[in-house]
Amino acid sequence: MSAASMRRAARESVSGLPPAFWWLWTSTLVNRLGAFVATFMTLYLTLDRGYSASFAGLVVALHGLGGVLSSLGAGVMTDRLGRRPTLMAANVATALSVALLGFMEHPAAIAAVALLVGMASNASRPAVQAMLADIIRPEDRVRAFALNYWAINLGFAISATVAGFIAEYSYLAGFLGEAALTLLCAVLVFVKLPESRPEKGDAATAADEPEIGLGTVLADGRFMAVVGLSFLISLIFMQGSFGLPLAMGTAGFSTGDYGLVVAVNGVMIVVLQIPVTRLIEHRDPRKLLVVSALLAGYGFGLTAFGGSIGALALTVCVWTLGEIINSPTQMGLVARLSPLHGRGRYQGMYTMSWAVASLVAPLLAGGAIDRFGAGWLWGSTAVLGTVAALGYWLLMRSLPPEPARAVEPALVAEPAPVAEPALVAEAGPAEVRPTAASGA
Repeated sequence: MSAASMRRAARESVSGLPPAFWWLWTSTLVNRLGAFVATFMTLYLTLDRGYSASFAGLVVALHGLGGVLSSLGAGVMTDRLGRRPTLMAANVATALSVALLGFMEHPAAIAAVALLVGMASNASRPAVQAMLADIIRPEDRVRAFALNYWAINLGFAISATVAGFIAEYSYLAGFLGEAALTLLCAVLVFVKLPESRPEKGDAATAADEPEIGLGTVLADGRFMAVVGLSFLISLIFMQGSFGLPLAMGTAGFSTGDYGLVVAVNGVMIVVLQIPVTRLIEHRDPRKLLVVSALLAGYGFGLTAFGGSIGALALTVCVWTLGEIINSPTQMGLVARLSPLHGRGRYQGMYTMSWAVASLVAPLLAGGAIDRFGAGWLWGSTAVLGTVAALGYWLLMRSLPPEPARAVEPALVAEPAPVAEPALVAEAGPAEVRPTAASGA
């Protein structure tokens, strides 16, 4: 591909998205550039503070439990208070709790504040995803979700490298650095992002939509099936953080070997997320989700046959391709199934599926390896991938295609497009919702 072709492809990948999206994208990147606690918590507790591996595991589990507890509450806040207030509150709370964690000395205090950090840091996700669904046209959502996912991974890749050097100097500096960048994220939201929540009194925004509560979400069989499938997919992908290092350590590989292997995941996402999304964004989501589930399940399944670093890196390539395809496609599906005035609650339920998986995945990995060996773990991921693929096929075979809707160019070009009722009406998926209960 020539340089001119690459520049044209890059322009097409980012063109046509409203300014509000790019400010949200920037806030996401800044937020992930500060990711320190989630990456270095275990090393901080064991190497710097001298606590046992068991205590470190407890604290990490409490951090994950905080995410589970906050998911639904943040979803309700997103719908009731608005996307912007929820985002600002979540970022400010994260900054304060992360800074506080750096000064905690007593084990009970560390555990309690880690729970708070998990709750605060996870609370922004339903608001971000609901705002993306609000401001992006249906036909552009896969591309927008992919670009946001790319920002998350780019920020994480940079922060993991820089934070490693910071940790050698001072873990406290890492905590305070994350707090500062998270506060900067809150400032960006306050200064640059308008509220995007549709107003119920507006005749242009699904005025006849019934009142939506958490019970409505739970009663939505099709959406809850998507949440269940998301949980299965999450269990598979999280083995890259839990099962893979355990299995490699058991097989005699070093931590450096694991770092090299898992780095393939981040590099592939940063390099391939945008070009792959260009290839898939207008393709049938039914086939994409089935294929991504099989790539994830069998990509991890192939780890059982990886006897060298090179072979293991190849398996990472397989399941990372599944991740690149699955993430924006599934988030687009969740946005599509979300009713206009219930997007926060629906996104909160979807976010909770990942948070719960983060608690279950370590238990699945540790239990399978300790009792049966790593081969059983990788066999189980292949089974989970097959079940998820079958589930996607059964769920979506009756889902009608989402009609593409044009948005006036003038609206896209406005600095605050989310304030226009016409744009909100175009973004709302309620009119294509095939079930009465009717959002990743």
